[in-house]
Amino acid sequence: MSTAEETAGGEVQPWAEVTPDAARRLLLAAVEAFAERGYHATTTRDIAGRAGMSPAALYIHYKTKEELLHRISRIGHEKALDILRTAARGEGSPTERLADAVSSFVRWHAGGRTTARVVQYELDSLGPEARAEIVGLRKQVNAEVRGIIEDGVRTGEFDVPDVHGTTLAVLSLCIDVARWFNVNGPRTPEEIGDLYADLVLRMVGAKNAGSRS
Repeated sequence: MSTAEETAGGEVQPWAEVTPDAARRLLLAAVEAFAERGYHATTTRDIAGRAGMSPAALYIHYKTKEELLHRISRIGHEKALDILRTAARGEGSPTERLADAVSSFVRWHAGGRTTARVVQYELDSLGPEARAEIVGLRKQVNAEVRGIIEDGVRTGEFDVPDVHGTTLAVLSLCIDVARWFNVNGPRTPEEIGDLYADLVLRMVGAKNAGSRS
């Protein structure tokens, strides 16, 4: 499955906000190249070649290779934040909202694993200014999950002595799916999402953990 075909929650074209078409093609090519070879081992010629364009054409849309990575990372983190924010601010108990947040977040990392690997694991390849922006988005992602867990502790649904550490553990568990998920494996992104939602509910000591199975 190519990056263009990977979906997140039924999203057919995950980069629809990138225009014109040539800029989108270059971005898709960059995602594939960065995921396969790593940012530092990828050249602008590699990216342009994958997009079926000349290296000179790339610079019409992106001044540098880092600008490409920055845009990929920003859009990806904004999508991740939107997924978690929607779940966190939805209706339902903290247990229901945490399960929804985890299952949705995991589906995104599994269904769009190529993109997610670049988004989540190439942070240190960005320059200081771009990195600071992405770190800011990551803090917002963290805050959405932490807020749900804090709500559950407050209502007595969760038993979590260390909210900060548990939040980091939950996010790490979800993000790591992008590293190992195989589309030809025995489980779909939806099944992995449900499994991880149950695991996380057990992690936080939810009173009705396991009821989703």
